[in-house]
Amino acid sequence: MQNVRIHELQAGSRRGIDKITEAPPSAGDPVKLRALRPRDIECRVPRVNPDRSRHVPLGPNSSERLLQNSIIADKYQLFEQVEGSSLFRCADIATKEEFVCKIVSRESHSLISAHYKLDFHQRISSIREVIARNRYLYLIFPKAHGDLHSYVRTRKRLREAEAKRLFRQIAETVQVCHENGIVLRDLKLRKFVFSDPQRTELKLESLEDAVVLEEPDIDWLHDKRGCPAYVSPEILKAGAHYSGKAADMWSLGVILYTMLVGRYPFNDSEHASLFAKITRGHFVIPECLTARARCLIRSLLRREPSERITSEDILYHPWLAKEERDWTSKACDQLVPECSLFDD
Repeated sequence: MQNVRIHELQAGSRRGIDKITEAPPSAGDPVKLRALRPRDIECRVPRVNPDRSRHVPLGPNSSERLLQNSIIADKYQLFEQVEGSSLFRCADIATKEEFVCKIVSRESHSLISAHYKLDFHQRISSIREVIARNRYLYLIFPKAHGDLHSYVRTRKRLREAEAKRLFRQIAETVQVCHENGIVLRDLKLRKFVFSDPQRTELKLESLEDAVVLEEPDIDWLHDKRGCPAYVSPEILKAGAHYSGKAADMWSLGVILYTMLVGRYPFNDSEHASLFAKITRGHFVIPECLTARARCLIRSLLRREPSERITSEDILYHPWLAKEERDWTSKACDQLVPECSLFDD
């Protein structure tokens, strides 16, 4: 099921989506919201022709303060945008319970269809409710407890034992998506959020940018999008089709490297220089990492897509499959870059 119409999603209540509400026009609805443009929080390859469903920012003469006190369907109060995310804070007016809200076009079939296929999976944030209002849908998600990018920045880098536990959850998420014919594309640290206050359990924040394949085994894509620091070499080739699943695995390699080392494997303030480094595929892995960790990184960050480890096999890699004694590493702490993630 590639495209899921609004009325067809009523069946989603049996899969974790509580309900879809057709909100009547009211004075409280946030009618000042306009069709969207990506903002600094979005991370994109330059000169992308976007065909994805996108969030809805404020008009050019507005400020985020206009969102405060906006009411959705007389049920949710909408607040400011979550830092580093395309979601907005919101709260149930009656219960005061906090949630997050994603605002998309009513034509956002790919995003809705992807969530419909995987809703209820423990590693993917479930849509609590979908509210239809004029041209837009308001998707209500559970509140998270911070994202993985901010966590790694705070910690500078993660010890292998902790990184292994968290990365295994990420790999499991990608595996189940690929098995169900979903390519995630814009994979990065910030897409994964903590579902518990102790920050031990990760979930994929949303399936924004995901593609639902018509045939699960045919994953050839041609549209090019993603965060510059995480984009794979084949996506940078002009006019080339590429394997969406293999591109996801490259992004996993960047995620793992950054978690363990504290910086990106390819990093430059200029996009042209960054993309040249990615195309060459040369990177250095510090000796402070174990041999198995270095092996997995190299298995993911291979220039040739067909040579990369697949989502079906990654959980069998010795670094993830076998428990090791805690590794006492040498000092190689480096800060995760804050600005180079973003494509202004």
